[in-house]
Amino acid sequence: MSLDDLRERLSAVDRELISLVARRQEIVAEISAHKLQTGTATRDYARERRVIEAARRQAGALGLDTDVAEQVMQALIRSSLTHQEQRRVAAESAGAGKSALIVGGSGKMGGWMAEFLASQGYRVQLADPRRSNLPYSWIPDWEGSDLEHDIIVVAAPIQVTADILNALAGRRPRGLVIDVGSLKTPLKSGFEALIAAGCRVASIHPMYGPDTRLLSGRHVIFVDVGSAHALDEAKRLFEATMAVRVDMSLDDHDRAIAYVLGLSHALNLAFFTALAESGELVPALQALSSTTFDAQLHVASGVARDNPKLYFEIQALNRFGGAALEALVDAAVRIRDLVQTNNEAGFVSLMEAGREYLDVRDG
Repeated sequence: MSLDDLRERLSAVDRELISLVARRQEIVAEISAHKLQTGTATRDYARERRVIEAARRQAGALGLDTDVAEQVMQALIRSSLTHQEQRRVAAESAGAGKSALIVGGSGKMGGWMAEFLASQGYRVQLADPRRSNLPYSWIPDWEGSDLEHDIIVVAAPIQVTADILNALAGRRPRGLVIDVGSLKTPLKSGFEALIAAGCRVASIHPMYGPDTRLLSGRHVIFVDVGSAHALDEAKRLFEATMAVRVDMSLDDHDRAIAYVLGLSHALNLAFFTALAESGELVPALQALSSTTFDAQLHVASGVARDNPKLYFEIQALNRFGGAALEALVDAAVRIRDLVQTNNEAGFVSLMEAGREYLDVRDG
């Protein structure tokens, strides 16, 4: 056979694979409908494990790479779960006949919240100086709204959100007010003003990016800012999803975020700044193909392409952030000193302490 003939045979198999995936998705839709009718949970971890183990056994018997078989099945399972989760959220129709205003709806997370609420049946309106490509009603300024919405989501930059919350308190909206900010302590005066005005206000922090489709395994933090009833309302918005819901106090949230976001952002900022100022070209470094370097470069590239003003707010407005940054600087200095003084024992001890810490975390 010629090379072209062999490639055509391969293409035929590829087409058959896609057809089989489509057939699998049809069955997934039937399973989803059955689960909704019977009240069965969307995710079944034991079933997932059996599916993956069976795929690995079959791959091994056929002489295939078992890791590849597992990766394929995991991708198919994620696709299945995404379909089922979205269908369950839509079926709940929690927002049927209700309306939602997304202040900052043209932003990435504002857009995610708009689509999430629309999937629950809410009639969504966006308020943002920039027009959005999303198919919802739009106004350039939230202050021009009558605020007769059942839910008002504020998805603006942190400092702007603080101003909006205080301004909303003066208007006393009847609906539930929710912010989705990455920090909470800078918003405290706005929360207090809304509570004093008799408004229902809750604070949440979705710990995932706006491109997220499947919430299984993702965390949503719920912060009690003085209205327990409002917080329960906010939690119900995610009831039909598989998101992990975490309760935190306002201070505990920002203290943790100083490390979860602040430290990780700063580490990647330092990484790509050192590279950019080194004079070495990334393509030349990538050609060396270090697994660690490539993985770190992938994460750093995502940080570098994100919103620098948001990242600055996360660093500058968190009153707990200084400790995390100092810890990063101290760690870098210690590593430098251990290397420069040829202190192998200290270097080994540092790595062992880190391994012990991470082993406890993974356990």
